[in-house]
Amino acid sequence: MAADDQGYAEPFRRIQPEEARSLIDGGQVTVVDVREPWEYQNDHIAGARLIPLARIIGNPAVIDVDNVVFVCEVGQRSGVAAEVAASLGYENLYNLEGGMSAWRTHGYPVEK
Repeated sequence: MAADDQGYAEPFRRIQPEEARSLIDGGQVTVVDVREPWEYQNDHIAGARLIPLARIIGNPAVIDVDNVVFVCEVGQRSGVAAEVAASLGYENLYNLEGGMSAWRTHGYPVEK
């Protein structure tokens, strides 16, 4: 856990698209896309589970696994989801820095 400037240690790791792809391709993580259904329909990482952030906040138990990469469009909603998962005791949580926007910029594959 990295600490920010105020000494707060996030209970998840922020990772770049390259590391996320390596973890995903290696089958080491579950991808949870926390965007809205219409965003997910536009494009998403192959195999990603759609669990919108509002659903996670309303019923945190929908997160039921460790080893998760949380994804949204730019990395903010996914950070909130990672915080919620950590509060439930889940471990090995990752937030994709830059979200789908960064994933696309790297030219990584998406499903529609």
